[in-house]
Amino acid sequence: MKLWLHVFLSALFFSAVAAQAQLVWEKTEVELHPGPSDKQAVGTFRYENQTDKTIHIASVHTSCGCTTAGAKKNDVSPGEKGEITATFNIGDRTGVQQKQITVQTDDTKQPATVLTLKAVIASPLELQPTFVFWQQGEEPKPKTIIAKTTKEIPVKHIDVSSSSPEFQTSVEQGANGEFKINVTPHDTTRTVAATLTIKPDNPPKPYYAAARVMPAQAQPAPQTH
Repeated sequence: MKLWLHVFLSALFFSAVAAQAQLVWEKTEVELHPGPSDKQAVGTFRYENQTDKTIHIASVHTSCGCTTAGAKKNDVSPGEKGEITATFNIGDRTGVQQKQITVQTDDTKQPATVLTLKAVIASPLELQPTFVFWQQGEEPKPKTIIAKTTKEIPVKHIDVSSSSPEFQTSVEQGANGEFKINVTPHDTTRTVAATLTIKPDNPPKPYYAAARVMPAQAQPAPQTH
């Protein structure tokens, strides 16, 4: 009976010790502010094994294909420090981008930890509006899209092209870093639509707006951003 009790208490003790095993993270969210010429944003998540047990990192997964992440080693000894490095490929993305990295370990108390990489990417252009339209039969006068630039990313000129020859575009440079994009349909006797591609010189990433001649009395579809 005493032997059974001793085995039971020993198992309970070791289970309690295992349940305390965990990696302690310096922070689980990292915010980055990449520059206009940066192609990647790299964040580092540091941890420490504050137990007397080795913790094994089984896997590191990211929430999308534009982000990669990994650990320098998979077995973390007691008292050892390490880090997970996450790399986000910016591409044409702007605004606030949030990517999750899930770290799986053999830690019985907290087998999975979700890390967040937040990248705040400045946009060189803000378009207002992003959609111009005419009713069928309306006088084909030009309508204007204002492209506003930021002080952090100087833009000297922009190029604008239309996916349809039914619309003409021209650009006028205004004051305070603004550009006026004038869009004019050849005529409004029939419905037609076009995508406008707007490229600043710094950086040369495309932005998009839309132009359309709509049936009479039709209302424009709501724009999503």
